[in-house]
Amino acid sequence: MKINGYIDHTILKANATLEEVMNICKEAKEYKFASVCVNPYYASVVKEQLKGTGVKTCVVVGFPLGANTKEVKAFETMDAIKNGAEEVDMVINIGALKDKRYDYIEEDIKAVVNAAQGKACVKVIIECCLLTEEEKIKVCEISKNAGANFVKTSTGFSTGGATAEDVALMRKVVGEELGVKASGGIRDLATAKAMIAAGASRIGASASVNMMQE
Repeated sequence: MKINGYIDHTILKANATLEEVMNICKEAKEYKFASVCVNPYYASVVKEQLKGTGVKTCVVVGFPLGANTKEVKAFETMDAIKNGAEEVDMVINIGALKDKRYDYIEEDIKAVVNAAQGKACVKVIIECCLLTEEEKIKVCEISKNAGANFVKTSTGFSTGGATAEDVALMRKVVGEELGVKASGGIRDLATAKAMIAAGASRIGASASVNMMQE
């Protein structure tokens, strides 16, 4: 299995420097990862570094809490695309989901999907570690209805990361129409392979190079 094509090579820590981001881009080009995933500030740098390589620029929106208004997420999406984003990983409003405000959750996701205008793949981060099984199922169904391209397990900044069980559940709910991205705490090849076996079509990781060297 060629795992490199599954990997979004990620640097989202608050203290990420330009030098570190440039290095992540260099590694992504060397190993031909699927994308480099960064905070919006670095979108244009990453796009420039990856030009002509086939490695995509991925930018997070509403990150990491998801508690921005849908209008802010839509603006962030448009701004990210203007700066070179080809993929957008947005965080849902978790409090609204807990409050069973399902219409709002759908509007929240649709706002990003509409702002992307088909120019960027939209991945919906549902933050599994904070959700019940019922909530995971519900938000995956809503993501599908709202026109998202992927559902994603985690930000990597909450109380837990990806599990194979969550990936399998998400895959079961969305079927083959949507991608499933496993992200958060995936630090070795065995874990990445377990996620793919469970149904993941993309892996978000900062330990990507370690996996490739195993």
